[in-house]
Amino acid sequence: MLDLPDAGLNFYPPMNQIKTVSVCGLGKLGACMAATFAARGFKVVGVDVDPDKVRKINEGLPPVEEPLLAETIQAGRSRLRATTDPQETVATDATFFIPPSPSLPDGSFSNEFLLKAMQPVAKAVKDAGKKNHLFVCSSTTTPGTVDTVLVPMLERETGGRCGRDFGVCYNPEFIALGNVVNGLLEPDLVLIGESDPKSGAMLEQLYKKYNRNSPRIARMSVISAELTKISVNSYITMKISFTNQLRMIAGCFPKADIHAILDAIGSDSRIGKKYLRAGLSYGGPCFPRDNRLLAYTARQAGLEAPLAEASDRVNRLTNEDLFEKVQGMTQKGNTVAVLGVAYKPDTYITEEAAGLFLAQQLKRHGYRVLVHDFAANPSNAPSLHEFEYISNPAELEKQGDVKLAVICCPWPQYRDVAFGANTKIFTPWQL
Repeated sequence: MLDLPDAGLNFYPPMNQIKTVSVCGLGKLGACMAATFAARGFKVVGVDVDPDKVRKINEGLPPVEEPLLAETIQAGRSRLRATTDPQETVATDATFFIPPSPSLPDGSFSNEFLLKAMQPVAKAVKDAGKKNHLFVCSSTTTPGTVDTVLVPMLERETGGRCGRDFGVCYNPEFIALGNVVNGLLEPDLVLIGESDPKSGAMLEQLYKKYNRNSPRIARMSVISAELTKISVNSYITMKISFTNQLRMIAGCFPKADIHAILDAIGSDSRIGKKYLRAGLSYGGPCFPRDNRLLAYTARQAGLEAPLAEASDRVNRLTNEDLFEKVQGMTQKGNTVAVLGVAYKPDTYITEEAAGLFLAQQLKRHGYRVLVHDFAANPSNAPSLHEFEYISNPAELEKQGDVKLAVICCPWPQYRDVAFGANTKIFTPWQL
């Protein structure tokens, strides 16, 4: 147990250097944050309402599936422990909050879980008489949320003033599931929205010790950082949608080679090759909803965000185009194998994945659907219970009734899969 100060006493030093951190929310990002902080030399307390996640951390086990997480937990195990008690955050210098922030029907993000996570920590800080605790919001928020919702709550609960008695930073991470550990330790950008320069400077110094590379550390106002976070993802989705739009246009010309076209376009330094790859729709837990959040934010300001809205529309058209192509190659009642139902390789997440969309549409239109993925399965992706799941893709060679195999997620392992003689293979990916 960490010793807590007696209520009313304040013997904590002024804000200067962060040596101990707490992480509230031990999901796919929070668990990796806690583990990497510990591996890089910080003393870490992880906090979660799920006792099973807490138990696993304390036993040196990963609480979620993510490459390199198990090894990273072992590397920092002597400095990492977990608890269900938010009061234990008080003895740390800074608390990072990374609970879920679900999308609401209008495109904005819910603050429910952030408030539930932050409120007991703020109360514990007040009860301990502590000054200068740093509250770091790492969950993506609707722009304006930190200043108008979170800070007022923290001021009420602590009885103090933000920037004087405690600090607040908005510090979302730019990571990809399946590569979270490396993404945290070697980012292109560290984004810090600061309530005051002292809080921002503390967090900047933490990252200079934490990161293995030397990323750009961009410090700015909280609202600027909130807009930056969703704008990065919205720009990437716009680039992906442009690629898919061009792919559909090129598909109307028999001699057009979309891969050659994109390779040439990406050679222009103003454009670059990243995310300029012919494939399918973007999906996952961040890209689609961050793009919609930017459109929501524009509407709230009395403006429009036509590029963000068009990216979302093209993304839907890309899914519909895939289904129409598959329909054109098969007949109702045929058996179709949908290979790759995760939204990207190296993760089991199927949220808004092209493969899941295709499988659902085929099933609803009278097809027999077989699904396979190298990470997603019915136990970690319950939506797959709807279909016949193939655990070993080698079985496809023996499935003589599979009319079409559609590779929707570009797992490189699909290059080595053998299919039956009567099975046609279709994929927009250049495997």
